Amino acid sequence: MTREKNDGIEYENSKCVLAKCAFTAIIGRPSVGKSTLLNKMCGQKVAIVSSVPQTTRNAIKGIVNREEGQLVFVDTPGRHTSEKKMNKKLMEVSTRALAESDLVLYVLDALRAPGQEEEEITALLAPLSEKTVIAVNKMDAQGADFNRAKEFLALRLPSVGGGRIFAVSAETGSGLDDLLRALFALAPEGQPLYGDEYYTDQETGFRIAEIIREQAINRLRQELPHSLYVDIADMEFKDEKLWVRAFIIVERESQKGMVVGKGGEMIKAIRLASLKELKKIFDWKIDLDLRVKTGKDWRHNDFTLKKIID
Repeated sequence: MTREKNDGIEYENSKCVLAKCAFTAIIGRPSVGKSTLLNKMCGQKVAIVSSVPQTTRNAIKGIVNREEGQLVFVDTPGRHTSEKKMNKKLMEVSTRALAESDLVLYVLDALRAPGQEEEEITALLAPLSEKTVIAVNKMDAQGADFNRAKEFLALRLPSVGGGRIFAVSAETGSGLDDLLRALFALAPEGQPLYGDEYYTDQETGFRIAEIIREQAINRLRQELPHSLYVDIADMEFKDEKLWVRAFIIVERESQKGMVVGKGGEMIKAIRLASLKELKKIFDWKIDLDLRVKTGKDWRHNDFTLKKIID
C-alpha cells in the first residue's frame, strides 16, 4: 500500500482521502482534569495545571497532529455557577468556544458523582450532542466509577452513544488513542491550520505569565490564587537571552506579604520554579525580574478582566 501527501491531501492506492481538521472545545466543571488531558494529548505542556479550581482563565489552544489530520483543542475555564463578575467572564469564554468549535470534548470526573454542575453542562450540550465526544477521566484513581458516569449520561445525553464515551486517564494516557480516533472520525475534512511543528499558538509573553501564575498559585494558600494575576511589563531579546520584567498582581496590600514571604523566600521560590519550567519550553535563556504589586479589587474591574480573560 502506498501513501503520498500533497497540499494536505493524502492519496492511498490512487484514491484521494481528504485529511481531517477541526476545532474542538474542551468542556467540563472545574478540576476534572481538562488541562492535564490537553497536555497529555499534545505531548507538551500547553496549559498550566493546579489543584485550585478554575485555574484556566483563557481559551488555551493545543494542537494534535496525527496521520488522520489535525485537531485544534480549545481548553476552557471550568464551568461553575456563580454570580461573581469574574466567573461570568470565564463562562463567556467557555460559551464562545462552544459556539465557534466543530466538535466538543466533554470531560467528567470518574471520582465524583454528577451533580448540579454536570446537569447544567449536559443541558448546554444537548443541542450539540451529534458533535460531542465524552471522556470520563481519572480512571487510574482508586474509587473511579465509570458505570455511574455512563448511567448519568444515558439519562442526560442519550443521543451520545456508548461508542463516543471513553474511560481515560490524563495522568497515564490510558484510553486517549481511542478518544482521539473518535474525534477524528467526527471531524470534517479540511486543510491543517498549523504546521506539523506546532503544538500551541500561544504568544511568548502569555506563556511566561501563565507559568509564573501556575508556580505562584501552587505555593500559596487556597484563598489567594483567585486574587492574583501576572502582568508582563517588559520583554527584550538581546544576545540570545530574553529579559523579562513581570509583576504578580494581588488585590490588597495585606496580600503582598504572602507572595513575597519572609525575607523574600516565597517570591524567590516562585521565580526559580518558573525559570525551571520555562527552560523546558524555550530554547533560549531567560532572565526574570519578578516583583509584586497591588491592583485594588481588580476582579471587579471590567478593564482588567477584559485584559486578562479572553
